Amino acid sequence: MSRTVKIVEDILSANDDLAFQNRSKLQNSHTLGINVMASPGSGKTSVILQTIKALQAEYQIGVVEGDTAAVTIDADKIISAGMPAVQINTGGSCHLDAVMLSKALPELPLENIDLLIVENVGNLICPAAFTLGTHFNIVIASVPEGDDKPYKYPNIYRGIDALILNKIDLLPYIDFDIAYFKRGVQILNPDVRFFDLSCKTGEGIDAWANFLRDRIEGFRS
Repeated sequence: MSRTVKIVEDILSANDDLAFQNRSKLQNSHTLGINVMASPGSGKTSVILQTIKALQAEYQIGVVEGDTAAVTIDADKIISAGMPAVQINTGGSCHLDAVMLSKALPELPLENIDLLIVENVGNLICPAAFTLGTHFNIVIASVPEGDDKPYKYPNIYRGIDALILNKIDLLPYIDFDIAYFKRGVQILNPDVRFFDLSCKTGEGIDAWANFLRDRIEGFRS
């Protein structure tokens, strides 16, 4: 085994150990954690804001925002919506990892948070390799990105629990084959749950919110 491979294995193993600790912290505070992955411009923050709007009367929601630059635009939007948020500046790194999340968790009142949404860095490659300690993973895709992404970036779709196809209001104007797109995902992940929605029109938000309600209540029981 080459030294390069051994170093990579050591890094991932250390990350997984810390991810287990992060999971334990969430478990102890009865906080359900989800890791949101997507490419830039898919509408991650918009989906999160719509999720908060749909669930804020029932649950307290916290958000961890990952970004490659020291900007707080997205975190400020979450705070303005009335929910606690922490910004992680990755210093140019293309993903969040368990170390970064472990430093953010103490900055949040986890004991008062029912759902923690971790918005990973916009990237369809790196985030797939690093577990964070959240309870499940989702990917947000969007119509303008094109319907070939599952075929070009397969690893991000493996092991996720749900996939949101955002910006479906643009379907009349963009050549996007939904059947082709979903077939590519299902080849990689037959059990994935699909949610077609539009943050602009609100279509599909209720179905997504109900999915989260079921997960939160199941986690509590």
